[in-house]
Amino acid sequence: FRKFIFRGIELDKLLDLTNDELMDLVTCRARRRMSRGLRRKPMALIKRLRQAKKEAPPGEKPRGVKTHLRNMIIVPEMIGSIIGIYNGKMFCGVEMKPEMIGMYLGEFAITYKPVRHGRPGVSAAHQTRFIPL
Repeated sequence: FRKFIFRGIELDKLLDLTNDELMDLVTCRARRRMSRGLRRKPMALIKRLRQAKKEAPPGEKPRGVKTHLRNMIIVPEMIGSIIGIYNGKMFCGVEMKPEMIGMYLGEFAITYKPVRHGRPGVSAAHQTRFIPL
């Protein structure tokens, strides 16, 4: 069982970091966003995640918390939580893992259905349209 290390810091130490110390570890885009402070909605989501973790029985996963905040950056405090991220149609349940720190919630709830291409060429249904005269 391998211990998770994020940019040279172990997970249990990551949880103790202040926001300023965490900012030094993430990418420039996330650092710029965090420097501008957390607004009311992201703080409310973190508060609800704390509540769900507290209510969960020991050794079990917490209940899912739904959100529309696709542009929120994942912080170490969210690790282990289950978040329902809205993709425009439904809420995709995603369990937060240590590897996700510094990424956006929206990266884990795809907003489109990937294309499944059929057989190449003209299908039998469409061949009847082009009848030579």
